[in-house]
Amino acid sequence: MSQERPGLKIINAALPRMGTKSMALAYQTLGFKAHHGLLEEPFDTPWSLLEEAAEATWAGVTSAPSCPRPPYTRQDWDRLWGNDYDVVTDLAAPFTLELIKAYPEAKVIVIQRDFESWWTSFKSRLAKLVYWNISGVRAVYTIRKLFFGLLGGRTREECEKNARMAYERYYEEVRKAVPQSRRLEYQLNQRWVPLSEFLRVKVPDTEFPWVNSKTEHQQEIKARALKIRIRAAKVVLPRIAGLVIILLVFLFYF
Repeated sequence: MSQERPGLKIINAALPRMGTKSMALAYQTLGFKAHHGLLEEPFDTPWSLLEEAAEATWAGVTSAPSCPRPPYTRQDWDRLWGNDYDVVTDLAAPFTLELIKAYPEAKVIVIQRDFESWWTSFKSRLAKLVYWNISGVRAVYTIRKLFFGLLGGRTREECEKNARMAYERYYEEVRKAVPQSRRLEYQLNQRWVPLSEFLRVKVPDTEFPWVNSKTEHQQEIKARALKIRIRAAKVVLPRIAGLVIILLVFLFYF
């Protein structure tokens, strides 16, 4: 009996801040292996591969525009996620159309939040993005490339200007790319029944996982940032101490 080919079984077509953590927990409850950034340790996410994927998808975000990366293939997406997960929520959102092409057999679940309420939430995250590449900690730098690629801008101001158009294009192109037979239009308040029926799994005898309110999300982001700062400090501070010692030896002896 041949082994099932690896790859994503579900594509969660929803932008960040559209219930992605709740959906990841729902997929896990339904028996699927689901990835969500805040459910993983911050250093378990393959940030270097994500950065490569961003540069392969949007030429404008590459740090070396004269040497563009070739588009990602099914094998590349498998290496990033498909070998280990059935579905990826928040971090995969900017790549939804590429994943639909790479996994034509995957079921697509479309979740759309009203633009104004979504943008109010998402804009605050965009505003906090800064360049940060200390001792291999690339999370913020990489996410910046994902968001800028998604919104089609080279600066925060361009992204804000393009936001509504990018939002509308995202959902229009997803619906155009996926036939209704393979697509579910879903809202979290519909809970388990339509989701379970579409994925052909048993309806769970548990409450639907409503999580990650604005306050919860901010607390998780702060906790994640603290972990990154602590790791960076563990690497950087010994180097600074070493330089200070060298300087003191130099001043004492010379």
